[in-house]
Amino acid sequence: MRLHVVDISIILMYLASTVVIGLVLKKVAQRSKKSYILGGNRLPWYLLGLSNASGMFDISGTMWLVTLGFVYGLKSVWIPWLWPVFNQIFLMVYLSAWLRRSNVSTGAEWMGTRFGSGTGARLSHNIIVVYALISCLGFLAYGFVGLGKFIMIFIPWETVSPFIPFHVPAQYVPHLYGIVFTFFAMLYAILGGMVSIVWADLLQYIIMTISSIAIGIIAMNALATHVLHVPEGWLNPFFGWKLDLDWTRIIPEVNEKIASDGFSLFSVFFMMMLFKGILVSAAGPAPNYDMQKILATKSPKEAAKMSGFVSVILNPIRYFMITGFVVLALIYYDRLNLIIGNRIDFEQILPSAIHEFVPIGLLGLMLAGLLAAFNGTFAGTLNAAQAYIVNDIYLKYLKPDANNRQIKSANYFFGILVVGVSIVIGIFAQDVNSILQWIVSALWGSYISSNILKWYWWRFNGHGYFWGMVAGIIPALVFPLIFKQTLELYYFPLIMAISLAGCLIGTYSAPPTEESVLKEFYKSVRPWGFWKPVLEKIRAEDPAFEPNRNFRRDMMNIAVGVVWQTAIIILPIYLVLKESWYVGLSAAIILMTSAVLKKTWWDRLDDDPVS
Repeated sequence: MRLHVVDISIILMYLASTVVIGLVLKKVAQRSKKSYILGGNRLPWYLLGLSNASGMFDISGTMWLVTLGFVYGLKSVWIPWLWPVFNQIFLMVYLSAWLRRSNVSTGAEWMGTRFGSGTGARLSHNIIVVYALISCLGFLAYGFVGLGKFIMIFIPWETVSPFIPFHVPAQYVPHLYGIVFTFFAMLYAILGGMVSIVWADLLQYIIMTISSIAIGIIAMNALATHVLHVPEGWLNPFFGWKLDLDWTRIIPEVNEKIASDGFSLFSVFFMMMLFKGILVSAAGPAPNYDMQKILATKSPKEAAKMSGFVSVILNPIRYFMITGFVVLALIYYDRLNLIIGNRIDFEQILPSAIHEFVPIGLLGLMLAGLLAAFNGTFAGTLNAAQAYIVNDIYLKYLKPDANNRQIKSANYFFGILVVGVSIVIGIFAQDVNSILQWIVSALWGSYISSNILKWYWWRFNGHGYFWGMVAGIIPALVFPLIFKQTLELYYFPLIMAISLAGCLIGTYSAPPTEESVLKEFYKSVRPWGFWKPVLEKIRAEDPAFEPNRNFRRDMMNIAVGVVWQTAIIILPIYLVLKESWYVGLSAAIILMTSAVLKKTWWDRLDDDPVS
């Protein structure tokens, strides 16, 4: 075990601080349901944005991105569009404001705003709770597996096993580590709710910023005396029909990784990512920690600012560190330990590189930061899962008259239950990438049709939402068992088409949503789209009412925003690689797109009378 007493002390200080945060803010969280779930809508947008960004700076995602950077070079900047990373731009431009205008606590509660209180509304409410819990459990398992694989590099099992009174197979060692460290994330999240999560995320961000800058500088110094041995095209973000990265003469095993990822036909993969990414983004945030941070803001205007701030505060620091580790791993590849279970696991690049190249003191800070990153993501997702169970099941169906003490007990009980179930799911997961691919392709494929139609089409009703989600969730759970050798992204359109058929059949099998509900929704949320019949009825009562005419401006801002966000990601990569000309070009693009967004988005936020 390479950890020095200084490193161990720093890690223990961090873990202790999370417990203190949870205990100190426990009383604040217990004031009311809204205080626990949303921080009482009193937190400033920039703090929520920093917390949201910090929650995205997770161990599993960072391990994945370092692996992508190592294998695919500059072309790796496109692969996170699987998520898609540019959904933050859609949220920034218009969707965060639309969502926040609802004044609800969860995405399931929002269903009442859109569909009213009839049978269809109840069905839509129930199915989004089911989906939210499946999604949250998937994210918790994803983080849990990544954490365990990360920790085992620094605390080798042979050091610990003599003190464990039972046998643990090698493939389950990461899961055991995950269980131990999950306890701390669970503790402060359950005790302190949203406020505790936000302040713990602030601590994490400070730690990660210091660590990221240090790693980037170490890599730049190493690059001054070494040459990167990479395939032709590795430094070029652009691509042709095929990926055309040949590692045969450098690290032949990487070619096997590319083949197993299924990214060789990169143009087809990119077009599928873009197609899926636009649809997922237009559907709005999935019911997880991102949505809860939006609902926790003070106003629609602050919700928009918060979502925009995420890209600024997250990407430069994160990619400075990611590229630093990629450079160090490439230069000193022969020193990395990537063997797990008699096979090379490229997801071990990040923890192995930290183990090899980070000096004493900084190692403890880095590990504390990455543990904090796991805790932030885990705690935020856990908070969302608790919100759906307590707010949308317990208080709605089981105990509507529960007092604050009973609500507190329910939050504790269901929080522990969710963590336990996610651990069981994580034990059966193969690796980080397999869980990620299922979440962002198969599971989100089931979400798209229903959640696009709910925003943009007046005739869509609660029955359509319910049957669309059911028709999507079932194949999302079944197809991975049938198409075992197929990348989930490639059968995503089939899942979405089945879901769309369910939406249309369900919608036309029942009458439209009540007129009063539609009119109130349209007047308060102010969406653009296919709402003409509702607009005409509102104008018959109020001829002065003006619809949302911002569609073209919003689409332009999204296009500019995606370029802006991509340049923000690419700049720190080229900075670490010491490609001065490309650093200047990226900076120029950022300045130009920022100027456009300042004029066409930021300055126009005050124009909306309901912001």
